[in-house]
Amino acid sequence: MNTHLMTHSILKRTHGLLIVLAMCCLLSCNSDSQYNNSQRCYLVIDNSIHLDPTLMSCMNSMSPGVFCRISLGLKNGAQTYFIESNHNTKSSFTLNEVDIKRSKILGVYNETGLIVGFGNLDNPPVFYAYDAICPNCYEQSQVGSYQPLKMDSNGQATCNICKRSYNLNTGGNIITGDAGRQLYRYRASTTGPQGTLSVSN
Repeated sequence: MNTHLMTHSILKRTHGLLIVLAMCCLLSCNSDSQYNNSQRCYLVIDNSIHLDPTLMSCMNSMSPGVFCRISLGLKNGAQTYFIESNHNTKSSFTLNEVDIKRSKILGVYNETGLIVGFGNLDNPPVFYAYDAICPNCYEQSQVGSYQPLKMDSNGQATCNICKRSYNLNTGGNIITGDAGRQLYRYRASTTGPQGTLSVSN
């Protein structure tokens, strides 16, 4: 009788452990599925060197809801990062030797770039990084699909082609317009306004 009870108790504990492990695996899979792995992305900017004020604004966890679009282009013949915030501030800086040597893949298209910033609906705030193109127009190969999304001060990004709007504060889900997929999201981290920004997939 005691042996039977002991076996039953062990089986019950084992069953409970398997349920917990299954839930952990499920949560892990769901967490990983938030990120886009179909597009290559890699960006590192050391803002302790550049001290770009617009970039500082979106790398500050004390200012959630501020997002910046980072794009790569040429200015006076030199490789340049262009930074534009959803609060109408703009700046740019020339890549130094270290920046030039680093890999730079700003999502689907460098000149469209990435959108980064802290969301304002979580505590602590979540640091997000998105591709700055509309994923639905891009996947449907519509003409002009390389136009960057237009950001506003409420943390919404709107596509001028399909008119969908996405919420930058909540993972890039569609909030107005036709149904479709959410924004391409990449893994991102920041060590603070005057620290290092890292984005990858």
